[in-house]
Amino acid sequence: MHGAKWIRFGGTIAVSTAILAVFTLLVTQPSCTHGPPTGMTVDPARLRSHVETLSETHFPRDFTRVDNLDACAAYISGHFKQAGGRVSEQAYDVRGRTYCNVLATFGPETASRIVVGAHYDACGDTPGADDNASGTGGLIELAYLLGRAELRQTVELVAYTLEEPPFFRTGDMGSARHADRLRQNGVDVEAMICLEMIGYFSDEKGSQRFPSILLRLIYPSRGNYIALIGSLGDRKLIRSMKASMRGATDLPVHAMCAPKSFPGLDYSDHLNYWRNGYTAVMVTDTAFFRNPHYHRPTDTADALDYDRMAKVVLGVYEAVVRLAGEAD
Repeated sequence: MHGAKWIRFGGTIAVSTAILAVFTLLVTQPSCTHGPPTGMTVDPARLRSHVETLSETHFPRDFTRVDNLDACAAYISGHFKQAGGRVSEQAYDVRGRTYCNVLATFGPETASRIVVGAHYDACGDTPGADDNASGTGGLIELAYLLGRAELRQTVELVAYTLEEPPFFRTGDMGSARHADRLRQNGVDVEAMICLEMIGYFSDEKGSQRFPSILLRLIYPSRGNYIALIGSLGDRKLIRSMKASMRGATDLPVHAMCAPKSFPGLDYSDHLNYWRNGYTAVMVTDTAFFRNPHYHRPTDTADALDYDRMAKVVLGVYEAVVRLAGEAD
């Protein structure tokens, strides 16, 4: 009987280990391939300048401060034009005020496209340096990289307005307006990449938190990596991006795929592309699961790591070029 108990115990351990292994493979989307190191560069000082302009010069930039949001839109538009993008705006009215998304396209006009977006508004009267001046600054520098690339497919960059409360999860989010228009016009979107908080990193043990105990078993406890977050239906895109980004620089890249109902999985603009049936992935430093300054007055420019943020942008660039197919 004693031996039988040990056999049952051993069987339980074996089954549990197998289940954990399958869960790990399904969720983390391991990639054995790596793209080549990038030959491009991004100046961390330029990223810091963008973040400071958005979070300090044009502070605050919540929905009540249309003047500052308009100033941010003009700033982004100016850089998109300097980068060589074909720039336009998507203006729309909410509660008697006019807000706008800023769009820039690169590469030839093709039937399908890749969309990369980041929201430029902030929550209340917080500076929003990481959330999400970091993503917007990264989008601007991505524009300069794409302006020098020979692409086979249209790449559209979009700076969104009204991602933050009280409009989050409503049809008035800038990304909702943009995704809805794409679907209404029958546009084929091969992939959507959302840049949501990409500037906060920590090498301190325990700095990375998780919404699930299981995730603690398979991901690092130090918040020194960038994460790719998607649904089970986004596995192919995540594997491609992970391979490109891991090869581009030495910044660690981890991925997570889960059902769309999993907590935290849809906490940004990519959710509106899912709603329209598009494949979409979020690139993030994991927000409040790592950054203690999330939605606080302390979310300032001096709290970010611009060297590692530059590596995120370079990784995204290499992933986009691979997806879009750089011309010979």
